[in-house]
Amino acid sequence: MITSEFDRWADMDGVPARDRLDILGLDATGRLVVVELKRGTADRDVHLQAITYAALVSRFDLDTLAQAHRDFLKGRGESLELETCRQRLLEHVDGDWSQELLQRPRQVIIAADFPKQVTHTVVWLSEMNLDIDLVQVGLWKVQDQLVAGFTKLYPTPEVEEFTLAPARIETKAAAQKLEERSRARKAVHVLVEAGLLPDGTQMRLVPRHGVTESIREAIHAWVGGDSSRGAATWNNGTANQLTWEADGRPYSPTGLANHIFTSVTDRKADGIQGTTWWDVDTSHVPDTADPDDWAALAGVSLARLGKQLSGSGKDWTTLHTLLASLPSGRWTTYGDVATAIGSAARPVGTHLSTCGECPNAWRVLNTAGQVSDGFKWTDPTRTDSPADVLAAEGVSFDTGTADPSARLPVDALKTLLDG
Repeated sequence: MITSEFDRWADMDGVPARDRLDILGLDATGRLVVVELKRGTADRDVHLQAITYAALVSRFDLDTLAQAHRDFLKGRGESLELETCRQRLLEHVDGDWSQELLQRPRQVIIAADFPKQVTHTVVWLSEMNLDIDLVQVGLWKVQDQLVAGFTKLYPTPEVEEFTLAPARIETKAAAQKLEERSRARKAVHVLVEAGLLPDGTQMRLVPRHGVTESIREAIHAWVGGDSSRGAATWNNGTANQLTWEADGRPYSPTGLANHIFTSVTDRKADGIQGTTWWDVDTSHVPDTADPDDWAALAGVSLARLGKQLSGSGKDWTTLHTLLASLPSGRWTTYGDVATAIGSAARPVGTHLSTCGECPNAWRVLNTAGQVSDGFKWTDPTRTDSPADVLAAEGVSFDTGTADPSARLPVDALKTLLDG
């Protein structure tokens, strides 16, 4: 949040200071967010007020915003230098600061209810490339405490998917920047939410999206001069998930990719999707990961991993169907199951370890035919192992490795699904 109850229009734009902007925010893609809060049912012209404020703040630059943020913090008893406030804003944005995105604020109107005149008008304005959200709020009193619940009325997820870019952003360049940043943040959010990569996972730099071959070669040469420049560590619990070995500072994947690009070329990065630049370093296996499954992540970027996880994670019905059809006395691998359902070994393994409804999960072993180190029964009182159960069904084990002739390959798994 940059500021609240902002009324310095006369100082900054020559507009009489009659009204106060409830909340002015800045999202991680670099867009301003104008928030209007209304008690009870919103007025029929509330959208006009939001549009007016959006038009006014669209003329703000970094210095104006830093000043407003400093004044806001000062009113709360926190005194910061103007340059410190500037740096806070810059670090909050995932990527380089873009005045072009800044000029196209997003508007959010929050109220207990909205007249039909407002909802109909907002739908039309959205189709005319204005970005307006309607959020309904409800208040309840629970044990002498107020609890607020928020419901997004418009745009719905289906509408948002088709109108985010470029329909809700007028210029193609601005749409591309927002799309790349949103895609990168979505991949990171999916990975953090799933806990797919353990804290401390080693990442390595592989520049891909947004650069030419000659720039890639220059980056590789630059990294060759200091190997720490091409290495980072993943952290799930921070706003900036990568810690760069070269300076020990935290960055977002895109922020670090942009920093490296500028360091090598002395030019400002534009439109890089940083999640495509960072691969899992499979030469360093976390203690909680199965070595064989971890090796399957070789050459997999954060973007690709996030796509695999989000694509398969929405509905695991196919996986559950396949597991339920696995016959007695047979076993398969995480990788083969993943291939059969169109996913990847690591997301499948993560789901199996956290899902309490997966049938026959103990029939899934690692590529060596051994029980994964991370396997746990859903019943914590069980003391036997999957190897014990399979052995009782006739699967022989040699020094902890299942009989390969009892393995169900990908083709057999697909046949089970088709049947």
